[in-house]
Amino acid sequence: MSMTGYPPIVRKTWLVVPLYNEATVIGDVISHTLQTFPNILCVDDGSVDGSASLAHAAGAEVAQHPINLGQGAALQTGFDWVLTYTDARYVVTFDADGQHRTSDALRMIERAEADNLGFVLGSRFLSETHQAGALKKLVLRTAAKATKLRTGMDMTDAHNGLRVLRRDALEQIRLRQNRMAHASEIVHQLAATRLPWAEESVTIDYTDYSRSKGQSLLNGVNIVTEMLFG
Repeated sequence: MSMTGYPPIVRKTWLVVPLYNEATVIGDVISHTLQTFPNILCVDDGSVDGSASLAHAAGAEVAQHPINLGQGAALQTGFDWVLTYTDARYVVTFDADGQHRTSDALRMIERAEADNLGFVLGSRFLSETHQAGALKKLVLRTAAKATKLRTGMDMTDAHNGLRVLRRDALEQIRLRQNRMAHASEIVHQLAATRLPWAEESVTIDYTDYSRSKGQSLLNGVNIVTEMLFG
């Protein structure tokens, strides 16, 4: 696709989008996201609803798993693909269900570039405009405190899927947790890089559809318990 009109830093950025049975929304998500970011890789994680074809038709590159391996595995496949086939300076991890805003991702990249940061992590709790319920907020903030105990990173939102990783940070990531525990694993591995980093306030647009696809609070509690006592 033509790069005309995109800022230079955006041209050097790839979005990695794990994709699993999102046929009802993925075409619109890709079409909208392409207005800001020209380089999108969807990693289809064994979808059975034609998601991969719809993502490709909308303008994304697509890598495919023949069977469902989990979001962590999809992200690692995407990271390997970007490192192998592109000269990207930044990678953005971006959800397929429409929860993330391209304006937030762009601001995070610009901050990473301006402040020479190895990675920027999105946080829904740096402002009071978040849409998370009280129980979800408690679980996520407990996860952030557990992460601080493990890594020393003073975070407010350890399980936010919107992240910007500079190439030198990306090269040090090797996810082995295929399922949702990868969200803790990636933070631990980023902490080990000792690269400068920051959190950036972002908005998560919860919809009935995205809530139906998201991880359960029970799963979140289990992850926190494993982080504290595993």
